[in-house]
Amino acid sequence: MVKRTVIIAGASGMVGKEILAGLLADDSVAEVHSLGRKPPTVQHPKLSAYIVDFSSLRLPVLPQADEVYLALGTTIKVAGSQEAFRAIDYDANLAVARAAQAAGVKKLGLVSAMGADASSKVFYNRVKGELENALEKMPFEGMVFARPSLLVGDREVLGQPERRGEKIGLVVSKLIGFLIPANYQPIEATAVARALLKAVPQAQGKTVLLSGAMH
Repeated sequence: MVKRTVIIAGASGMVGKEILAGLLADDSVAEVHSLGRKPPTVQHPKLSAYIVDFSSLRLPVLPQADEVYLALGTTIKVAGSQEAFRAIDYDANLAVARAAQAAGVKKLGLVSAMGADASSKVFYNRVKGELENALEKMPFEGMVFARPSLLVGDREVLGQPERRGEKIGLVVSKLIGFLIPANYQPIEATAVARALLKAVPQAQGKTVLLSGAMH
């Protein structure tokens, strides 16, 4: 069996952390190269970590690889401004994709968001959609865009602030979840990671995964 080499950006985030755990546990993966603003919380013989200042978009030269997972993300509240948010969610992810392409990567997985649409009037959704559109223009053989609804996970463990919208969404889901369509129900970060890890290695063309399919 040919072993895979994988690149991941954003492995310290809620979904990225789960993607990294899955890659390290996968016997078909020989090497994992992690790009992040801070080092992953785990150490592993096949993990190489690179600390990157994404504001400068200066990325290390990456080794030849097969897949890349883009899980970099923030919020406008944490970033401090729309410009700072875009610098991470659009510019940094796109820079990693370009570096991965230069390293020979053929398959790409992206943690996007429900409602991603480049023509949206909502800034958050518009940036997510613009990133998807930019990635589609790149010559990857296969790409998978995961568009989760409200993410469920322990942000406190990750040192992230609680998101009020997620808390409200969870309460509503517990009360009337049976009335909410599957694509709009809160979803565990682990489910999103598992869906990407399954779909990306065999991806051909573009695939969009909504929450209903990832549950």
